[in-house]
Amino acid sequence: MLNKYARAFFTRVLTPFAAFLIRRGVSPDTVTLLGTAGVVAGALVFFPRGEFFWGTVVITLFVFSDLVDGNMARQLGRSSRWGAFLDSTLDRVADGAIFSGFALWYAGRGDNDMMCAVTLFCLASGQVVSYTKARGESIGLPVAVNGLVERAERLVITLVLAGLAGMHTFGVPGIQILLPIGLWVVAVGSLITLIQRVVTVRREAAEADAATAAQSSGAPS
Repeated sequence: MLNKYARAFFTRVLTPFAAFLIRRGVSPDTVTLLGTAGVVAGALVFFPRGEFFWGTVVITLFVFSDLVDGNMARQLGRSSRWGAFLDSTLDRVADGAIFSGFALWYAGRGDNDMMCAVTLFCLASGQVVSYTKARGESIGLPVAVNGLVERAERLVITLVLAGLAGMHTFGVPGIQILLPIGLWVVAVGSLITLIQRVVTVRREAAEADAATAAQSSGAPS
């Protein structure tokens, strides 16, 4: 739900900026690549050092490229399979960098094995949640379920709470606890979403197999 309405809002807001880039001769693929590079740099430079506020600021500045490149492609009439593939693939790279940055913090100066494990679960489950939908669609199933926590929710929950947790460097006491809370919420929500999608794919596959069997049995010999 968040993904649906947030995209609609920011698409309207970012359309003029996308048009500006087009006039300057910038391609959608360039925006995709630069956006991902910015997110990866922000996550892997700041998060492992515990600088969650500034890391979140940098990532937020670049994460909107995911909306800008698609907007540019639509304005240019160049929506393509390659563009969709590149965008989806680099989304996984960006997500991996964000949660890897947190894991490196907890494995290092954060010194918390439990939260390191939770963060790694967030990383892995997020990738698998995306894979289940892509794999289901690749075998001809609609995978007609979004799930509790999709990519937009994972990013908003994690980055907002990480940014707030990072404000302890400005003298706000006790606020560091927000990051572990956010990671636990994402971990549990991702697990629920994964279960929702697996159950949906199992049901749709059974229905598709039954329909195929019925057609085969009713076909003339």
